[in-house]
Amino acid sequence: MSTITTANQEPYCAEKKKMPKVLIIGQPFNNDTGGGITLSNLFAGWDRERLAVVCSGYLINDNTSYDRCRNYYQIGHLEHRWTFPFSVLKRKYYSGPVNPVANPAPSPLIGKDGSSWRKKLITEHFHPLMSFLGIQDFLSSVKLSPQLCRWIDQFEPDVVYAQATSRQGILFCKMVQEYVKKPFVFHMMDDWPLMLKEEGILGRYWEKKVHSEIQDLFDNAQLLLSISDRMAIEYKQRYGKNFITFHNPIDLTFWSRYRKTDFNLKKRPSLLYAGRVGIGINSSLQTIAKAVRQLNEETGADLEFLLQTAEEPAWVKDYDCVRHTGLVPYDELPKAFAQADFLILPYDFSSKALQFIRLSMPTKATEYMASGTPLIVFAPETTALVNYAKTHQCARILTENKAENLKEILKELMLQPLLRQTLSEKATETVDHHHNAVEVQEHFRSLIGSLI
Repeated sequence: MSTITTANQEPYCAEKKKMPKVLIIGQPFNNDTGGGITLSNLFAGWDRERLAVVCSGYLINDNTSYDRCRNYYQIGHLEHRWTFPFSVLKRKYYSGPVNPVANPAPSPLIGKDGSSWRKKLITEHFHPLMSFLGIQDFLSSVKLSPQLCRWIDQFEPDVVYAQATSRQGILFCKMVQEYVKKPFVFHMMDDWPLMLKEEGILGRYWEKKVHSEIQDLFDNAQLLLSISDRMAIEYKQRYGKNFITFHNPIDLTFWSRYRKTDFNLKKRPSLLYAGRVGIGINSSLQTIAKAVRQLNEETGADLEFLLQTAEEPAWVKDYDCVRHTGLVPYDELPKAFAQADFLILPYDFSSKALQFIRLSMPTKATEYMASGTPLIVFAPETTALVNYAKTHQCARILTENKAENLKEILKELMLQPLLRQTLSEKATETVDHHHNAVEVQEHFRSLIGSLI
């Protein structure tokens, strides 16, 4: 493949013009969500003029990337309408193309955002009540506006690629599927449909209805993608369809440039967690802190638990062994991961969260593995993450939510340099062979190209 450099110094591949034009539904390119990161890595190298994105206004923000694609349409009040009187309470989003050159970070709202009391009323009372009653889907509707249809027609897509995380997202995908009449690709990130039965008093009704709607979408799709092998197996049983797994591929040149080769512990060893702090994850992080404190008190070790998170949890002040470092710039993440003595990937152990995450794979897993730092997976037994780690033997695994058991695993890792090296070698071998972006992207492009 021949490569030249254009006037703006961006590499241009002669074969890019052969790439299909892809209309992407439901997910913008970004580096702060699992769907956005996976999307960015799968479509890396694609001619950005042959990509277009349609997504909701609340998803387009300062983290939206215009390097991968400059052609965005923001779903707003013309496509998503609330019934009266809820249309008065809800914010009104702009509908139409987003121009990244004229306004790189557009305000998604029409008019003022509204008073703080209204926000509090909607967030703390309106949404919870509607969810409990199970009537939230009766309060609004989605459609393809004439303006959006003209925008799609002007783009002239060859293929549609979609992600969705709600019933209205599924309905919107079906409308696009029927209107465009082009090969349709759907990529499932999380098993959110399984959670519907627990949502409010009409949960069972919505579970059955959405299952039927998803089944119809899948029946008319030409290519179905899953985020994990475990999901592909279960969805084959649930929907009777074959799914091809595409988890987050990574640029090995970027993520392995500081790969760990020295497995001697630092004078003060460190256990690093980098990511979000939610209700369930916060509980798991505190369990980790307890385990580290127990280890230090019992053995005299001086292990430090580093939290690379946006917010500092309130409980951090109760643990001398915990240090909050804040977020690290993206370009510095490979070095930060490799400099730690251990990395830990915790999950939420609550039953509700388990339904959502059970078949998912965190995007950070491959990034952790590429660093070569020994990895601990702290997650429920039935998750796809644990299944993956067991299959490839690329992490030390704990499936019980017990600080005492985690303490023993940490002690084992600190005392056995050969175990640390073995885990590192297994992880790097796995990521090099299965998640190399160059190879995964080629496979992805060939599948998309085969549809036309």
